[in-house]
Amino acid sequence: MFQSFFPKPKLFFLSFALWALVCVLGWYLAAQDLGNMLSLGSLFGVNFPETLAEGADAAAQAAFQSAQETALTVWLYQYMAACYGIFIGIWMIYGGQKWGRWSVLGSGIIIFTTWFSVQLSVMINDWYGSFYNLIQKALSAPNSITIGEYFSQLYTFSSIAAISITVAVLKNFFVSHYVFRWRTSMTEYYSSKWQQVRHIEGASQRIQEDTMRFASIMEGLGVRLISSVMTLLAFLPVLWGLSSYVKELPFIGEVPQALVFTALFWSIIGTTLLAVAGIKLPGLEFKNQRVEAAYRKELVYGEDNENRAEPPTLNELFNHVRKNYFTLYFNYLYFNVVRYGYLQAGVLVPLIALGPSIVAGVITFGLFQQINNAFNQVENSFQYLVNSWTTIVELLSIYKRLKAFEAAIDDQPLPTEDQNFMET
Repeated sequence: MFQSFFPKPKLFFLSFALWALVCVLGWYLAAQDLGNMLSLGSLFGVNFPETLAEGADAAAQAAFQSAQETALTVWLYQYMAACYGIFIGIWMIYGGQKWGRWSVLGSGIIIFTTWFSVQLSVMINDWYGSFYNLIQKALSAPNSITIGEYFSQLYTFSSIAAISITVAVLKNFFVSHYVFRWRTSMTEYYSSKWQQVRHIEGASQRIQEDTMRFASIMEGLGVRLISSVMTLLAFLPVLWGLSSYVKELPFIGEVPQALVFTALFWSIIGTTLLAVAGIKLPGLEFKNQRVEAAYRKELVYGEDNENRAEPPTLNELFNHVRKNYFTLYFNYLYFNVVRYGYLQAGVLVPLIALGPSIVAGVITFGLFQQINNAFNQVENSFQYLVNSWTTIVELLSIYKRLKAFEAAIDDQPLPTEDQNFMET
């Protein structure tokens, strides 16, 4: 499943995780302070500003901070490009694998565009603060802002949104090709071993359909996982900073970094609840694919042999299908009660946490919007397993089926489920 597409999969993914950790720590511990010496921003007219003069007015302070943030952003993009370039360059040379351009370079492109999309989300979150503060100012003091200031804010949002939409569309187009190449690599690999796997139940379906579904689901989950991690890295510092405005929580009192604590605590509760409620689903999904394959296989035999696919046999096989589906429906019933109940309750969590601060009037409307959006971003990142659980269940069932192929190719015993099916 992986070795047909990625060069040395275990080493590749392990090295990526370690390199990503080194790059993130390197940025926060040292690299971000080296921009004034190493950044190429001067080539584009972007430089780190000189020290702010003592006693500067508010306008000068705002201009200084804006110039500093712009220069730091330009340096961040250079740093990220260097990190990606080093990792991809080494693996393109060292990997030496047929699909290396797609698996290595393609993965790098997907990860970079995902990170860039998260940066755009951070920009929109910053926009929330300035825009809704402007709205609050206008509503509290009529004619205190101009129509030009109002439409300038809308233009800023439209510019960021246009870039975000363009990146999302192009990324989805590229990911579609990426997934098909991954499917092609698996199809070629399993087809070359056909004589070793042809006796496995539903072998043709596993090569034709399961490889497609595995690549598609795996890529979707992978992109969402990377997006969740990068969103967490981008918004956790934002939420950490915004927590300074929220000193206490209802029913608890003062809590350091209250918003971060609340998001983490609520996400742990949700992940635990969903894991317990859905523990039986992967096995049921796998069994469902198995009984469907048996029913379909008998129908296929009946196309060429008049003695096959007799009504009594089909009725018996379909009864297995019906029984498994009804069991699956029942398990999803209580799973969905827990899942949707938790997600709906989560809408109230940040509002409850902000209750004392809102009543005390210590935050503005713009800050409220920033905090609410940042909290939701961090919470959704922590809730990756909650939001992806049903997809993970489907992936696990497909993984079990393809694992039987690899067991046959490597002359290993078949998984227990396939052994039982072969016996029956």
